[in-house]
Amino acid sequence: MSRRLATFLLIALVLPLLAAGRADGRTREHWIAAEPVDWEMAPNGRDAIHGASLDPASTHLRTVVYREYSPNWRKRLPAGRGQGITGPMLRGRVGDRLVIHFKNRDTLFRRPHSMHFHGVHYPFGSDGSYIPGFSGMGAKVMPGEDYTYQLVAGEDSRGVWSYHDHSPSMDPSIAGGLYGSLSILGRRERRPDREFLVFMSQLGDYSAINGRAFVGNTPVFRARVGETVQWSVLTLGDDFHTFHVHGHRWRRPDGTPEDTRAIGPAESFTVRWREDRPGTWLYHCHVESHMAHGMIGIYRVTR
Repeated sequence: MSRRLATFLLIALVLPLLAAGRADGRTREHWIAAEPVDWEMAPNGRDAIHGASLDPASTHLRTVVYREYSPNWRKRLPAGRGQGITGPMLRGRVGDRLVIHFKNRDTLFRRPHSMHFHGVHYPFGSDGSYIPGFSGMGAKVMPGEDYTYQLVAGEDSRGVWSYHDHSPSMDPSIAGGLYGSLSILGRRERRPDREFLVFMSQLGDYSAINGRAFVGNTPVFRARVGETVQWSVLTLGDDFHTFHVHGHRWRRPDGTPEDTRAIGPAESFTVRWREDRPGTWLYHCHVESHMAHGMIGIYRVTR
């Protein structure tokens, strides 16, 4: 192979990769902190499906979570509706640059933490994943310190993705709820009328949705007939789940209809439909033991 041909082939391979991560949209800045919370997985103390009372000691969790602040971490911002234990849903469009300022305020365990983002483009310094001997400060942010991650939503970033701690404290942190979501739309894609976040994970002794367990505690999602709804489904941890909504179907990318989809650790997907089925429906994981341990909620559709 000639040197000229080799150079041409290299350029042909590299240019699409550079273009995929090109920032030509808006710059969106966020200030995030990892901080302690007292978390209650079942505030009403009930398993409504089985009519059982829950031991308060088993549903209470002292843990560290991501929370969003105003610039320079001056004031904590209110959590989004149904956000639960998860960090804020960070939104953008293909072509946007996301600047994430992170501060470790873990005064509970005093562990290092980080932020690692799925689905977007970033330089090595913004990977947030700890590799002994190679990683920089962004992979092991010590308590009291802060770090800024630089991300780009590329052409292949459309969809919903997770972010989570990937420091040396990764395992106990994820088990305690130190994770959140990214929602990236296409450049000119219309935003759905409703977006529902369903983050499935094991939390303590329970199977949780957004950190809550059992009907009456898990999010109650609401829509009206005629609205476009999007379900953004994610999971982290060690378990596989199956997402199911009663009374509804959607189509896979190949056009096949389905009403249940399997999802494994660190996977994510979105499904959309125009709502036309009024009623009070269940949504849940169809792994029966997970549903029995709390991974179930209510979806209400009105006219």
